[in-house]
Amino acid sequence: MVLADLRLDYGRASLTEQDVLDDPIDQFGKWFEEAMHAKVNEPNAMSVATVDADGKPSSRIVLIKQYDQRGFTWYTNYESQKGRQLRSNPHAALLFFWSELERQVRIEGKVVQTATEESDKYFYSRPVKSQIAAIASQQSSPIASREQMEANYDAAAAVSGEHPLRPAHWGGYRLDPVRIEFWQGRRSRFHDRIVYVKQADGSWVKERLQP
Repeated sequence: MVLADLRLDYGRASLTEQDVLDDPIDQFGKWFEEAMHAKVNEPNAMSVATVDADGKPSSRIVLIKQYDQRGFTWYTNYESQKGRQLRSNPHAALLFFWSELERQVRIEGKVVQTATEESDKYFYSRPVKSQIAAIASQQSSPIASREQMEANYDAAAAVSGEHPLRPAHWGGYRLDPVRIEFWQGRRSRFHDRIVYVKQADGSWVKERLQP
């Protein structure tokens, strides 16, 4: 098999300007519910792309925890690589890819930290072991071995007990979108793309893009 010859022709559905809702958050919710109904593998998984102070990009997969008219929210260590990059450049891009439905959603905007109350609410809803892991891990920092990681976890568990406290360096980020694109795979790579762009008055304008 030649790598350049690997391709899959899409043809499950189409996407027209009449198919999509007027509000892109509502449209995202519609597609997300359809992904859930279709039992897509981890429909809440999204790529988060950030850029450092030198303009060098990086991306990783995280899990979305909330979306509403304010934006798209996930939680992490503020001292991680993405946290450091967001401090120097708060603009980021999200990508959802639901291969079972031959769909992707691209979202771009500015990122802010969530309120302390929101971070607390989510942190304390997590399993205790996950809370301890967030305390024990200096995310993105080098460490000598897995054994050292386990030792750090045991030490954090011994101190935290059954009711760990959320560390100040751990919490939520929310991306306030200014551009949302819905992509539906079509045959012969002649895909459907509908994009919404936020205007200065907060309204959205949508248009079709060529594949």
